[in-house]
Amino acid sequence: MAASSRAQVLRLYRAMLRESQRFSGYNYRMYAIRRIRDAFRENKNIKDSEKIEELVNKAKANLEVIHRQV
Repeated sequence: MAASSRAQVLRLYRAMLRESQRFSGYNYRMYAIRRIRDAFRENKNIKDSEKIEELVNKAKANLEVIHRQV
Protein backbone atom coordinates (compact mmCIF):
# COMPACT_ATOMS: atom_id res chain seq x y z
CA MET A 1 0.00 0.00 0.00
CA ALA A 2 1.34 3.42 -0.91
CA ALA A 3 2.13 5.82 1.90
CA SER A 4 -0.55 8.29 0.79
CA SER A 5 -3.08 5.48 0.65
CA ARG A 6 -2.12 4.36 4.14
CA ALA A 7 -2.40 7.91 5.47
CA GLN A 8 -5.80 8.29 3.82
CA VAL A 9 -7.06 5.08 5.42
CA LEU A 10 -5.76 6.10 8.85
CA ARG A 11 -7.43 9.53 8.57
CA LEU A 12 -10.67 7.86 7.59
CA TYR A 13 -10.42 5.39 10.49
CA ARG A 14 -9.83 8.17 13.00
CA ALA A 15 -12.63 10.29 11.54
CA MET A 16 -15.08 7.39 11.79
CA LEU A 17 -14.12 6.68 15.41
CA ARG A 18 -14.29 10.36 16.31
CA GLU A 19 -17.71 10.77 14.72
CA SER A 20 -19.01 7.59 16.38
CA GLN A 21 -18.11 9.04 19.78
CA ARG A 22 -20.88 11.59 19.24
CA PHE A 23 -23.72 9.03 19.38
CA SER A 24 -25.82 9.89 22.42
CA GLY A 25 -26.85 6.32 23.22
CA TYR A 26 -24.21 4.13 24.82
CA ASN A 27 -25.29 1.00 22.94
CA TYR A 28 -25.27 2.72 19.53
CA ARG A 29 -21.91 4.32 20.29
CA MET A 30 -20.23 1.10 21.38
CA TYR A 31 -21.75 -0.91 18.51
CA ALA A 32 -20.50 1.59 15.94
CA ILE A 33 -17.00 1.69 17.44
CA ARG A 34 -16.81 -2.11 17.61
CA ARG A 35 -17.97 -2.49 13.99
CA ILE A 36 -15.48 0.10 12.74
CA ARG A 37 -12.55 -1.52 14.56
CA ASP A 38 -13.54 -5.01 13.42
CA ALA A 39 -13.97 -3.95 9.79
CA PHE A 40 -10.61 -2.19 9.61
CA ARG A 41 -8.86 -5.04 11.45
CA GLU A 42 -10.43 -7.60 9.11
CA ASN A 43 -9.21 -5.77 6.00
CA LYS A 44 -5.77 -4.65 7.20
CA ASN A 45 -3.83 -7.19 5.12
CA ILE A 46 -5.38 -6.37 1.75
CA LYS A 47 -2.75 -5.42 -0.83
CA ASP A 48 -4.87 -5.02 -3.98
CA SER A 49 -5.13 -1.29 -4.71
CA GLU A 50 -8.51 -1.63 -6.45
CA LYS A 51 -9.98 -3.45 -3.46
CA ILE A 52 -8.50 -0.85 -1.10
CA GLU A 53 -10.04 1.95 -3.14
CA GLU A 54 -13.40 0.17 -3.08
CA LEU A 55 -13.23 -0.25 0.69
CA VAL A 56 -12.19 3.39 1.18
CA ASN A 57 -15.17 4.57 -0.85
CA LYS A 58 -17.48 2.32 1.16
CA ALA A 59 -16.01 3.67 4.41
CA LYS A 60 -16.51 7.27 3.23
CA ALA A 61 -20.16 6.49 2.53
CA ASN A 62 -20.49 4.94 5.99
CA LEU A 63 -18.87 8.01 7.54
CA GLU A 64 -21.53 10.17 5.90
CA VAL A 65 -24.25 7.90 7.31
CA ILE A 66 -22.75 8.16 10.80
CA HIS A 67 -22.48 11.93 10.42
CA ARG A 68 -26.17 12.22 9.45
CA GLN A 69 -27.34 9.98 12.28
CA VAL A 70 -25.37 11.71 15.00
